Amino acid sequence: MNPAVILKLDSLTKQFVGQSSPAVDQISLTLPQGDLLGLLGPSGCGKTTLLRIIAGFERPESGSIELSGRAVCGRGVWMPPERRNVGVVFQDYALFPHLSVFDNVAFGLKTLVRHGKLAAAEMSTEAERAIALVGLQKFVQRFPHELSGGQQQRVALARAIAPRPILILLDEPFSNLDVQVRLYLRQEVRDILKNVGISSVFVTHDQEEALSISDCLAVMQAGRIEQFGPPESVYQQPNSRFVAGFVTQANFVAAERQGKMWRTLLGTFPAVEKAVQDQVGELMVRQEDLQLQANSEGNLVVRDRQFLGREYRYTVTTAQGDLLYARTTTHQRLEIGQTVSGTVNTQQPQVFSQLPVNQ
Repeated sequence: MNPAVILKLDSLTKQFVGQSSPAVDQISLTLPQGDLLGLLGPSGCGKTTLLRIIAGFERPESGSIELSGRAVCGRGVWMPPERRNVGVVFQDYALFPHLSVFDNVAFGLKTLVRHGKLAAAEMSTEAERAIALVGLQKFVQRFPHELSGGQQQRVALARAIAPRPILILLDEPFSNLDVQVRLYLRQEVRDILKNVGISSVFVTHDQEEALSISDCLAVMQAGRIEQFGPPESVYQQPNSRFVAGFVTQANFVAAERQGKMWRTLLGTFPAVEKAVQDQVGELMVRQEDLQLQANSEGNLVVRDRQFLGREYRYTVTTAQGDLLYARTTTHQRLEIGQTVSGTVNTQQPQVFSQLPVNQ
């Protein structure tokens, strides 16, 4: 049985006054029940604007939105944010500094009580349930300034979860946290959302973050979705030069077509039918697929080496002065200034048209 569709966007477009192009341009997608959708892209690509449109904070010029099968925007319908049953976790958490953890979490529940959607006697139980979900039972009487950044993030998430919304929106939820806190908290947030079965949409510009916690990923550029699908598919089979560069942070090597082969400084590779038909292109080589070997007759020189614990990250230069990057195990150490050769650890890497790309 196919899961229910929680969110459906159809041709959403938003253009701000004074802008030459739309901030959001004809975006359509669907999100199934319980899935986490990541909106990934560089600054200014429109991902936060799209999130605000879904929340109801911005009104699009055209297009429509359905939440759990109910129209909330478009086709003559406009439903304000407070009626959409959507929870929002802001980048700065937006906690009330004069309220305790309990009162911050209970704040949204009071609205349900006023509208007769929740019995007053159940408010405390629901707030305590949400606080327990994020593991802050021992901090219910503390105020935001008495909490760490990670704890404040949990409070913000508990406040969004407490009214049991059909969808939670998170705007750069981990950007204000230290690296180590960010790493374990993002998995914790995913586990919490999966545990309660709430669908969510989160904005990020961090590729690793998006790949690690998304069930489906929308890569955005200039207001449009460049690619939409499972993170594995986006990473392994990017459908554009932009996605390949932004998501995989791959190397691009000049390629010249000779018959049925692409010839590059890293070797020759089969030219796939119905792929790039130009005579020149760019071979995509992920950093983990570039293998380096010490070779006094090689055509690459090690410029830099970074030790990252489990691996080395090398920067090498070509004879033309271009930079390539490789990630290798720590079993073999190459020295800076050493001449090496490079090979590609895949038999048929992707080739893209050699067109200018704005990243």
